[in-house]
Amino acid sequence: MTARNYLRHICGLTARSMTVLKYAEGGITRSGSLLRSCDTVHAGDVIELHLPGDVNDIAPVEGTLDILFEDDYLLVVNKPPAMPVHPTKVHQTDTLANIVSFYQAQKGERYAFRALNRLDKDTSGCVVIAKDRLTYALTQPTVEKRYIAVCEGILDRPGVIDAPIDLAPDSKIRRCVSLSGKPAVTEYTPLKCERGHTLVSLTLRTGRTHQIRCHMSSIGHPLAGDDLYGGSLSLIKRQALHCARIAFLHPFTHERIALQIEIPREFLAVMEGYTVI
Repeated sequence: MTARNYLRHICGLTARSMTVLKYAEGGITRSGSLLRSCDTVHAGDVIELHLPGDVNDIAPVEGTLDILFEDDYLLVVNKPPAMPVHPTKVHQTDTLANIVSFYQAQKGERYAFRALNRLDKDTSGCVVIAKDRLTYALTQPTVEKRYIAVCEGILDRPGVIDAPIDLAPDSKIRRCVSLSGKPAVTEYTPLKCERGHTLVSLTLRTGRTHQIRCHMSSIGHPLAGDDLYGGSLSLIKRQALHCARIAFLHPFTHERIALQIEIPREFLAVMEGYTVI
């Protein structure tokens, strides 16, 4: 087969990665000679990919990282609530990306910030960061996430919410269930019911913005602390949503990496009826 088909369909490179390699000096070689994407490859060929260097233009800011896993290719951290993942117009220096930029500089590394999963500012939990384009391309399709949340009301049985999500017509941020939206599927399993709240485990089959928050609100069970979607702030001041478990296939060792972190203490406090400041 051609080099393009081999790299795309056997190795799993994205079209974007192929384009970057195509225009990089010596981007794809075979036995030291340039290999074109249209050239035929054979069993026994040794193909090398030479990715261009990264440009990290995110301001480094000293901070603390709760590191769950790290090697030469990936960094996995436990993001606290009240911290955006990426810089925005409002948040330029108080993001996870800023702290990672400082951390890598201290280690003598230099890579662009590529988060394989994105969490809202007030959602806590696992975030996977790839240290190069190829690692991102190969790892991203294998990522599996499980969330823990506290929703209002009592859920006594598992369920699946299959409802398309679109931007709400009266907002630039809030989402709503709409027939004009993109397909979205959320699976939920109740873990514990206490004091008018339910601790639930959630798995996403799709990855829409605010999917869990929107879907749970649509069935009459908004997340505690999520006032954007109808949740009360009486017991907790941020949406009670946490990415508690993440798993992925390591692109080079081919090991299945699974990481799990504890349920935040404030979630348990809500279940017990205590206010969390």
